Amino acid sequence: MGTVSESSTFGFGRRETLHLKRKSYIALLLVVPVLLSVWAFYPSTSSPGGRVQAMSDFEAMTGADDRDSYDHYLKRYSSEERPDQVIRIEGESFADHDGDGFQVVDRYEGESGKAVITPETGTIGWDVQVNRPGLYNVRIHYFPMEGKSSAIERQFAINGEVPFKGAAIVSFDRVWGNRDEQIHRDDRGNDLRPRQVEKAAWQIASFQDSEGYYDEPYSFYFGRGSNRLTLTSLREPMVIDYIELYQEQAPKSYAEVSNEYEAKGLKPAKDQYILIQAEEAKLKSSPTLYPLSDRSSPSVMPYDVSKLRINTIGGLNWKLPGQWIEWEFDVQEDGLYQIALKRKQDQLRGIYATRSLTIDGQYPFEELKRLRFDFNMDWQTDVLGDEQPYLFYLAKGKHRIRMEVALGEIAPLLRTIESSVLQLNEMYRKILVITSNTPDTYRDYQLEKRIPDMIEVFLQQADTIQRVADYLEQSTGERSDKVAVLHTMVRQLREMAAEPETVAGRLNSFKVNIGGLGTWMLTVREQPLTLDYLVISSPDKKLPQAKATFGQKLKHELGSLVSSYTEDYDSIGNTASKQRSITVWITTGRDQAQVLKSLIDETFTPDTNISVKLRLVPANILLPATLANEGPDVAMQIGEETPVNYAMRKAAADLSIFPDYKEVVSRFRESALKPYEYNGGLYALPEQQTFPMLFYRKDILKELKLTPPETWQDVNNLISVLQKRNMAFYLPIDMLPNSTFAMLLFQNGGEFYRDGDSRSALDSEVSMNAFKTWTQFYTNYKFPLTADFPNRFRTGEMPLGIADYTTYNTLSVLAPEIKGLWDFTVVPGTVTPDGAVNHTVPSHTTGVMMLQNADDKESAWEFMKWWTDKETQVAFGREMEGLMGEAARYPTANIEALEQLPWPIRDYNNLNHQWKWVKGIPQVPGGYFTGRHLDNAFRKVVNNGENPREALSDYILYINDEIKIKRKEFNLGVRADANGSEASDQP
Repeated sequence: MGTVSESSTFGFGRRETLHLKRKSYIALLLVVPVLLSVWAFYPSTSSPGGRVQAMSDFEAMTGADDRDSYDHYLKRYSSEERPDQVIRIEGESFADHDGDGFQVVDRYEGESGKAVITPETGTIGWDVQVNRPGLYNVRIHYFPMEGKSSAIERQFAINGEVPFKGAAIVSFDRVWGNRDEQIHRDDRGNDLRPRQVEKAAWQIASFQDSEGYYDEPYSFYFGRGSNRLTLTSLREPMVIDYIELYQEQAPKSYAEVSNEYEAKGLKPAKDQYILIQAEEAKLKSSPTLYPLSDRSSPSVMPYDVSKLRINTIGGLNWKLPGQWIEWEFDVQEDGLYQIALKRKQDQLRGIYATRSLTIDGQYPFEELKRLRFDFNMDWQTDVLGDEQPYLFYLAKGKHRIRMEVALGEIAPLLRTIESSVLQLNEMYRKILVITSNTPDTYRDYQLEKRIPDMIEVFLQQADTIQRVADYLEQSTGERSDKVAVLHTMVRQLREMAAEPETVAGRLNSFKVNIGGLGTWMLTVREQPLTLDYLVISSPDKKLPQAKATFGQKLKHELGSLVSSYTEDYDSIGNTASKQRSITVWITTGRDQAQVLKSLIDETFTPDTNISVKLRLVPANILLPATLANEGPDVAMQIGEETPVNYAMRKAAADLSIFPDYKEVVSRFRESALKPYEYNGGLYALPEQQTFPMLFYRKDILKELKLTPPETWQDVNNLISVLQKRNMAFYLPIDMLPNSTFAMLLFQNGGEFYRDGDSRSALDSEVSMNAFKTWTQFYTNYKFPLTADFPNRFRTGEMPLGIADYTTYNTLSVLAPEIKGLWDFTVVPGTVTPDGAVNHTVPSHTTGVMMLQNADDKESAWEFMKWWTDKETQVAFGREMEGLMGEAARYPTANIEALEQLPWPIRDYNNLNHQWKWVKGIPQVPGGYFTGRHLDNAFRKVVNNGENPREALSDYILYINDEIKIKRKEFNLGVRADANGSEASDQP
């Protein structure tokens, strides 16, 4: 019988042991990175929790000459009384009105008595008798009528005058909430973000600063006798029940309230515990405050390692002063309770977020007007009051708790820096007048003599900004990047004051540092805070742990690693197919894709029974996918040059074959359709359309005694005035074909192509003159070839300029210091022989295209019709603005939809006026050479000094050659022109 030798047994065991060791090493290699990531993302140290700031307030330092400011207004009436009385003015008792749509209604939306409807345009006034003159606060009882989903804005005047700058725009909130009580899930088990809808209700609101610079409502002086109050509509309609003059009562301190508790014998409640999931907020002030999904920690509730769970609220969406979130809860017994928040403030290092808190519409005590939450990367549980928690008396029954973004101690700092920015910008412009924006660094301009107050302003502003930096460092206990910008500005100002001969050489860095102060204001003004849950409990109850344990973190990281291979994160929303199904690709961002998929699942699929598989893909993948026959049925948000290029190659479907084609295209202006027309067909529908507008600084033009130019001759006239002060007029040169040239060409009756778009028309006399005029702005007037227009517009260096109308969104969000100091209007035009002014401009579009290889073209067409319809475009535009703020205002190509987006009525009228003058540029075979060689000719003239006519004529030959080559390639035919050379035939 054979036996197993000892040596063979030993050899087998050694191999097995080595195999086990290798597996152990592999496992260790997998676990170590996970452990390192756990350590990296969950540091062991953390900063202290939130607290109430105990330092004395910083006293704002603003310019003495800012006579339109609220600070100056208060100083002017500082000695006046504050009569303790309430004067009510009934809405329906108005004295007069200017405009249509004002109407008295009875029992509106359940409110007893009469009220007055005020539309989104017009002015209404009331007479009020004041027997005791003095300073009064003003509040209004109003109902937000259905409008464009934006905040209501009114201008407030007393006796025909706006009392101060802040009263020029007074905002009143709409109220929003989740459309559905329950969170729904897609067919893959992920929570879907609940859609936000307006929950219109009667509200009472005080007239206060919408920027959050002042804690208290505005105070207005009313003289003895009859006073006329006037409200001018700026945006959105509302119903007014009454307006009251009253005195805002300051809340008591917690010490006083605590003594009252003791005097009344109030005791802490026993064994009471109410946990409110923050994402289940009842009401919000903005649709941007939708619930969020947070997967940063396994401690959030609810939690899933791989699926998306809606479990928090706030974050970067809850950051602007005045935004509030409200929760409802039910108390089971009377008593004193404590309030705790599980929160994360991981955005503001070196500064803190501030919130105010009210219960049932009232501040329980003074300290709750400024709750401070310091920086910490991890989740924390903050009990209000810290070591000695605040106690709140709550009676049995339902209550509402509201938290609102407040600036608190930061407000006077911001007012100070805003004033400094305006004064430093003014000084920069004074220096610019003498030195130009390209000063000779070796020349002493003797600026200290020519601008006598320059050194004084430098030193004064250096001291002011230093005080702000010192206060921030003292209040936060650290010197962070938030104060580095301030110290840089202080250092430069003091150096320039000590060595004024160096100012000219530092001018560019001076401008950059002023811009840095403006950016600092934006950063510090934003106060993000994320909440997981709130706990209202009796003091004897133990609170849940905010931070995850090490074991939970390890399990979370391992689970996340595995799920990254098993979960499909490219597909958006539901992916199950119905009998009719199409694939749609979108190339923008996940936020846009999620909003679109939500609209598809809510309206398109239920109405048509067509399922849509929406995929988020890179922009450059469409061409290779189409060549491989792996492309979508519909491609969205593509550039205007793509559809015709695909149509030439028979890769795009002709939409004009559908019977309701004419009805659908009537939604758009002809200018938006032009780039998608080819060979008698239409190969895309426009989604977005943008075009140039003229932006101008009202304050600087007033200072220079100028008005916005109506014609190009007016532009020529004001250029000399601007250049005497070393200011500039901005013209865009980044688009191909250039929009300035296109304006001049179209306004004089020129075209880009002729002979059925088969030849370039740039050899016409009109085109040659337009090209010469365009280049002369840069050769004769020395316009800059490159410029950061929004920033130069902020500083006043470029007080006028032509730019895409979406620049409006950028300036509204990124330049708060010049709010109300700028406007936009139609571009300068050309006077026609009959005396009229032609303001024609080109446009740029994006479109939605059906691919030729779509299996179900009828279903794809249904989707395209639904997507470009007014209701869908309005819903998408409002959702995107609600999601990402005013900077994301959607430039829809649908005529009726743009009117319904939340533009102030005056701005929309300007926009619509220009839109009527828009003309589209056709896309032709080889047309890409037009913009390219037009720019080449421009560069030759401007950089090399060539003759404009000769430079353009040379490049027109290249343009025509390329058009001819492409027309041959696509069998479009050529013919001989009058000179015997080949030219393209009209197909």
